[in-house]
Amino acid sequence: MAFEGLSEKLGAVFKRLKNRGKLSEADVKACMREVRMALLEADVSYKVVKDFVAKVTERCVGSEVLESLTPAQQVIKIVHEELIALMGESSSKINFPSKPPCVIMMCGLQGSGKTTHAAKLAKYFKAQEHRPLLVGCDIYRPAAIEQLKIVGERAGVPVFEMGQTDPRKIAREAVKHARDYGNDIVLFDTAGRLQIDEELMQELKDIKEIAEPSEIILVVDAMTGQEAVNVAKTFDEQIGINSVILTKLDSDTRGGAALSVLAATGKPIKFIGTGEKLDDFEVFHPDRMASRILGMGDVLSLIEKAQSSFDEKEAERLAGKMQQGGFDLNDLLDQMRQIKKMGSLRSLLAMMPGGNKIDEDQIDEKQVPRTEAIILSMTPAERAKPSLINPSRKRRIAAGSGTRVEDVNRLLKQYEQMQKLMKQMGITGSGRNGKGKRKKMPAIPKELMQNLSNLK
Repeated sequence: MAFEGLSEKLGAVFKRLKNRGKLSEADVKACMREVRMALLEADVSYKVVKDFVAKVTERCVGSEVLESLTPAQQVIKIVHEELIALMGESSSKINFPSKPPCVIMMCGLQGSGKTTHAAKLAKYFKAQEHRPLLVGCDIYRPAAIEQLKIVGERAGVPVFEMGQTDPRKIAREAVKHARDYGNDIVLFDTAGRLQIDEELMQELKDIKEIAEPSEIILVVDAMTGQEAVNVAKTFDEQIGINSVILTKLDSDTRGGAALSVLAATGKPIKFIGTGEKLDDFEVFHPDRMASRILGMGDVLSLIEKAQSSFDEKEAERLAGKMQQGGFDLNDLLDQMRQIKKMGSLRSLLAMMPGGNKIDEDQIDEKQVPRTEAIILSMTPAERAKPSLINPSRKRRIAAGSGTRVEDVNRLLKQYEQMQKLMKQMGITGSGRNGKGKRKKMPAIPKELMQNLSNLK
């Protein structure tokens, strides 16, 4: 995950601070030297690092920290606040015009993920009850328009294209089409190049003049590090961008671009791509990202993911079954499928406080599909009543799912633990506690999440 190396290094620095009582000015400066090295290794630009460390040092050497009863916590608080300031005080929103359609122009170099993220953004707007339209203006890259059609279909968003026609004509006709058919958002997937050239920039300038976009979004690959910042500066100077989408933040990128873009260009990051699926897309919240970097987790984003992924009626049905003591392996399978919609276990754990301290080798991403295969290898009767599963049935289930009998035993044991947990929480057959009042059961027990992550 992005920022993993930075999080580990900063965590080690602050851990050493916690072992001290009062801090001297020398302690603070030694700490800031390590913070500076950690940021530079994370590919944050030198100028940004220099300014950041100077601001933090100035605040830390004040009496507020040196005379504090908890100096280490005060230093972490200051670093957290300055990280937020570095990435933007608050999340930025798209500039919608008073009269639709809102034209958004997506630009960037080839391979940055423009086409996919145009569809992700379209799907994001569609979920907010807008009527987006995707426009294929990349007539140079082979199969670019076909790719846009495919991702547009997956997002449930119409695609306007005119084949290999001049992109300027496509832009003009697309805006007219949107007005005629009531599309309130138009997303232009423009052409990219392997490097910035005059021909590319002139075409983008012409499309900008014709379409009069409300927002020009630059899509940059976080894995390119400081080059992403240089690309952002060049595009801004040439055509004037409004914001940035940072892609591939799910990779092992060092994440320095996220900490440098705003300071270097003055343009905010508005969205981030966290995976290849269309749902792997988030609004960029500087305060939440700062918390992730410092290992504090991002519970708000985790809750939002759960709310968008979980079916409320299904959750109520499941809670009712739990209260009546009827929770079976079919319900466990449904729960796992809902959790899978939220993303990988690594990404979910990264949002939990302290999740960054868990060794990635301890996380088995294959555990959920393996468990799913075991349950699907059972008969309907076995799923409804796991007590029917005897040794011979376990061997059959293991063979059918491509797993071992030990894996089947582990799943059944986890299921039994969940049943015990429900009893401990006071859930009986009638769904009432000792006082006769109905008890409320959470949709996802914490123990289930721990079991699914298969931590050693």
